Amino acid sequence: VQLQASGGGLVQAGGSLRLSCAASGRHFNFKLQTVGWYRQAPGKQRELVAQHSFRSEATYADSVKGRFAISRENAEKTLYLDMASLKPEDTGVYYCTVGDTWGQGTQVTVSS
Repeated sequence: VQLQASGGGLVQAGGSLRLSCAASGRHFNFKLQTVGWYRQAPGKQRELVAQHSFRSEATYADSVKGRFAISRENAEKTLYLDMASLKPEDTGVYYCTVGDTWGQGTQVTVSS
């Protein structure tokens, strides 16, 4: 499985971004995988931002509840992270996961 994340960038506080992560490869069933987004801020440990199970159960870090939304399009083997009301503390490298596979990361920078 290979993952390609995109959609990061520089945004002002209060703005929005949508991250995408496209999965490709053979011999895996995307719709049966738990997918997620993690982030790592400079000098900090990587943390779980949001996760979406194959049962369509979504969980979020407390810091992003009500602002971020994770979704998936199984037919396209793609997961998304819609981020709104962004804060400077949301800055970091965002990684997507599908099962045990990690994407390469996409930088999100929120300026104050």
